[in-house]
Amino acid sequence: MVISYDFHIHSCLSPCGDNDMTPNNIIGMASILELDAIAVSDHNSALNLPAVCKLGQIQGILVVPAIEITTAEEVHVLSLFPSLQAALSMGEDLYDLLPNVPNDPEIFGDQLILDENDQVTGTVEKLLINATSLSIEKAFDKVRSYGGVPIPAHIDKSAYSVISNLGFIPPELKVRTVEVKNPPYPNSEDYQVITDSDAHALETMSAHESRTLETPGNTIAEVLASLC
Repeated sequence: MVISYDFHIHSCLSPCGDNDMTPNNIIGMASILELDAIAVSDHNSALNLPAVCKLGQIQGILVVPAIEITTAEEVHVLSLFPSLQAALSMGEDLYDLLPNVPNDPEIFGDQLILDENDQVTGTVEKLLINATSLSIEKAFDKVRSYGGVPIPAHIDKSAYSVISNLGFIPPELKVRTVEVKNPPYPNSEDYQVITDSDAHALETMSAHESRTLETPGNTIAEVLASLC
């Protein structure tokens, strides 16, 4: 089957995300856009996924648990997981691997944890947009150890991408799928290419032209199988 997707969306947990990127607003916009599957992939954390996953199930939108990991090389890795618990466990690991630098909301923005009613239940102390101490190779290994699929994020961007920071995609990573911001990608014959909104605001999410992916079915396992 063919599904429409957006696998790179930030909630208000990411300090660079607008505070109106709440679980209900994200799922509501996904419904308006008639997306079959989405992933909310906040920086180095999964703490808003419980609310998003619950709302997605109610609205009939597949939510693939995800995190955007920042490696020690400051490369962003879009990481999709087979279950909510796997993503939450990975998030706990990442939090321990972040430097002990507190977030300053006045400078970087809020890091809000919300429930399914968009009520604030907490905040995150450490600044989530910092780089973890995981090398890119160890990040790929760790994501895969949780059954997840690591995808180099926005590789055509001039910052925070594997190409801009390392100059190439290391073959030992065994990458099958890459994400680009502005397709087409010149070496697309070497990889499967996906394109996401990387939305930090509802306007960006709504303006993004949705893409389609051919999968055996619209389940998390089937989506991951088509990407790994």
